[in-house]
Amino acid sequence: MIDHNTVERIMELANGQIVDVVSDFVELKRRGVNYLGRCPFHDEKTPSFTVSPSKGIFKCFGCGKGGNAVNFVMEHEQFTFVEAIKYLGEKFHIHIEEEEETPEMREKKNERESMLLVTQFAANFFIDNLLNTDEGKSVGLSYLRQRQIRDDMITRFQLGYSPQKKDALIQEAKKKGYKEAFLEKTGLITVKENFKSDRFRGRIMFPIHSLAGKVIGFGGRIMVSDPEKKYAKYQNSPESEIYHKSKVLYGIFQAKQEISKHDKCFLVEGYTDVISFHQSGISNVVASSGTALTVDQVKLISRFTKNVTVIYDGDPAGIKASLRGIDIILAEGLNVKVLLLPEGEDPDSYSKKLSSEELKKYILDNETDFIKFKTKLLLDDAQDDPVKKATLIQDIVRSIAVIPEPITQSVYVKECSRMMDISEQILLKEISNIKNKRLHDAEQKARRERMLRSKDTATQQNIPQEKNEKNPLKYDERVVLRYLMLYGEIVLYNEEPEDEDSEETPVTVGEYIITELKKDNITSDNPLHNLVLDLYEKAEKGEGFTALKFFVNNSNVEISELASDIIGKEYELSKIHERFGGVPREIELLIKHVPKVVAELRLKKTKLTIQELRLKLKKAQEDSNNEELRSTMEEIKKWNHIKSHISKELGDRTII
Repeated sequence: MIDHNTVERIMELANGQIVDVVSDFVELKRRGVNYLGRCPFHDEKTPSFTVSPSKGIFKCFGCGKGGNAVNFVMEHEQFTFVEAIKYLGEKFHIHIEEEEETPEMREKKNERESMLLVTQFAANFFIDNLLNTDEGKSVGLSYLRQRQIRDDMITRFQLGYSPQKKDALIQEAKKKGYKEAFLEKTGLITVKENFKSDRFRGRIMFPIHSLAGKVIGFGGRIMVSDPEKKYAKYQNSPESEIYHKSKVLYGIFQAKQEISKHDKCFLVEGYTDVISFHQSGISNVVASSGTALTVDQVKLISRFTKNVTVIYDGDPAGIKASLRGIDIILAEGLNVKVLLLPEGEDPDSYSKKLSSEELKKYILDNETDFIKFKTKLLLDDAQDDPVKKATLIQDIVRSIAVIPEPITQSVYVKECSRMMDISEQILLKEISNIKNKRLHDAEQKARRERMLRSKDTATQQNIPQEKNEKNPLKYDERVVLRYLMLYGEIVLYNEEPEDEDSEETPVTVGEYIITELKKDNITSDNPLHNLVLDLYEKAEKGEGFTALKFFVNNSNVEISELASDIIGKEYELSKIHERFGGVPREIELLIKHVPKVVAELRLKKTKLTIQELRLKLKKAQEDSNNEELRSTMEEIKKWNHIKSHISKELGDRTII
């Protein structure tokens, strides 16, 4: 573990020299006090990527990505927080002080590192066999040439060949000093009683990489086989400490930057599909490696884009079997399109028949919305059978019901209604029934899990996430948080003393905001916003403390990203000045603006609370629950009083 003081020192230095950090990856030009360049996270012709050296943040006003120097390195290189800190420490020649690890931590770390060393050794062994041995050249390399796979693709994807000899890898590993135990743990060899053998004998080898480019597993295609025995055409590494098949995608390491740049991911099935698309100039493509698509794989894609095009070959049976994957993608809030290739073609074969431009044009002209695709596919089966058509409608409605975004869901309902010639009301009712059933099933499952849960009360603290947030006061809260982050330590006013012998007490912007929100126990529906207030309140505000540095340089990545995003969106948040009168220097009118935005937030939160209480009151009336009725009316009375008081603070202005 890296020493906390070292982390803070590196973050402060990196954010102070953020232009230097970003310039390693992006060509920047000075524009006033800031620097401008083309965003590395999406494809753009007009630069909208801004770096602010004074604030230590970057912000793209095209794709919305923003953060501090550490966030930039993490996003661009797909590093973990620790990896980014180590990279920046090396860049600025800061020695990394690491805290002492426990024996258990050290053992687990050493085992994982040993497994990664073994898989990289194996990858190099397979590459050498493919390129430099007679068997590799005649069997493996000739096959790749036959499949029209170029040498640069062999290099890019580190393709190799595993010899037919039963223990070729074992013997080479022994020579190099690698332990058999790690060969077994990574699944490179099989051990049964006294029999040991290489797992991937006589196969073309496809290394599977992690996001960071580490070899974590392999896929192997059979080349040399015994005709008396049946071998699987493709074989994957078994599950291990470093390889979890359901959580990785083939080609994600080679594709991640292109996916972000184009804001789109093509999803295919096999290894050669990915390689052939790369060879045709389309690099934002990954494969599920012949396995059914999983939630973790979709979440991995969603780290880089919200737009996915699933490419199917012309096999109708295979398409129907894999339609479930579309529902998984939709459920994670991604936008899905489908591309059907001509009958008898797959991505590998078809990409070789077209030029790069022809393939891109075919995709553009033929990818279609999943509703249209699924409807046409299933209607062909239903024909004029009303029972089959009803089943088809239910199938499509189940897909629409998993979409988390209400507006997107509404658009699909309209489309389905039009295509199926069925009323929107019926579709919406069916969606409601499906959601209610899922909710009931989820509650039942949670109840069963609570009953089975162990008595161990130890819990792990989760980092709050802002993802899929449904917060009606998001804008108002961010206005308040922006003042806290930019001016938290600035004195807002001096509080008059209680007696003549005492001195005036300075009240800072941060202290005022915290105190005012605590008056009515104001909390956000977004736990990350609550954490900002909590961290600020507990922070040691010694000499030299500034809220801006505290939040932008925060070691909690979610906090630093939120801070950079809020501060970087001044163009949006500046609407506040249109309402209160534009000023040349915001800091000069803090005493006017801060109390008003805080009071407005309190008032809106109060109104929402009253609305919720009225619903509760209605329920109590329907249930004839007199005790609940009485207590709820008292609550409404209390909050109406608070509402009246805040309205007077605002000068009885009407707040929409």
